[in-house]
Amino acid sequence: MDRVALRGLKARGHHGVFPREREEGQTFIVDLVLGLDTTAAAADDDLAKTVHYGEVAEEVVAVVEGEPVNLIETLAERIAQRCLKHEGVLEVEVIVHKPDAPITVPFDDVTITITRSRV
Repeated sequence: MDRVALRGLKARGHHGVFPREREEGQTFIVDLVLGLDTTAAAADDDLAKTVHYGEVAEEVVAVVEGEPVNLIETLAERIAQRCLKHEGVLEVEVIVHKPDAPITVPFDDVTITITRSRV
């Protein structure tokens, strides 16, 4: 299986369990690895035979900016399901970063990583 990766998609969302997170919002960063077969697209040099990663990026940002959820696990699942709606995408790995999570000790990042497939 071939892979198309998008790294560092940034969007502001209002996800979290605390009122401040819901009210003020925060930046979320998303990394994606889309699993698909690019053989036909490469042979014919045809965008229609692969995934349009620009469209995927816009859709992922819309999910992050959309309806708030409590957990980044839920957000990752919504992103994965959106990616799998693209016909050629057979599998997706989603990493959601929450670098401004409300944690009282020094930290660099909080992430959730999920992998989903059509099978």
